[in-house]
Amino acid sequence: MKTTIFAALAALIPVGAMAHDGVGVSDAYARSANPVTGAAFMVLSNHRDVDCSLVGVASDVAERVELHTTREVDGVMKMIRIEEPIEIAPYASHALQRGGDHVMFMGVKQPLKDGDMIPLTLDFGDCGTETVEVPVDNQRMPQPAGGTGEGAMQGH
Repeated sequence: MKTTIFAALAALIPVGAMAHDGVGVSDAYARSANPVTGAAFMVLSNHRDVDCSLVGVASDVAERVELHTTREVDGVMKMIRIEEPIEIAPYASHALQRGGDHVMFMGVKQPLKDGDMIPLTLDFGDCGTETVEVPVDNQRMPQPAGGTGEGAMQGH
């Protein structure tokens, strides 16, 4: 009897995982290099059969919360605000990672300490919103270049 129940529950797990009908968030964490700024990183996975676009972010942890990316400008690497939505193709993923696209917190109201949880709302336009609690991990090191999988977060 127990084996039958376990098998029936195990068979339902993939259905539950596929039931998400928006954009899923995984491997989320935030860090801060100084008392007034911080950043959040994560993997966004589109579970829909249409394009979804990250059009905005919001949190009460800072005066301004924006989508940023890192680009070379006049020979110098700089973080700049992203003006266009971040497109995520159907059934694809997009990493918000160190050294690339990320969420930027400016005018942080209190220093971000290890273990703090940051409420963050991601606006995917027609694909809805996702609100997540992002843990602060100031000790997390970037993954080596060439890392793979959802945990592959590269240098900022």
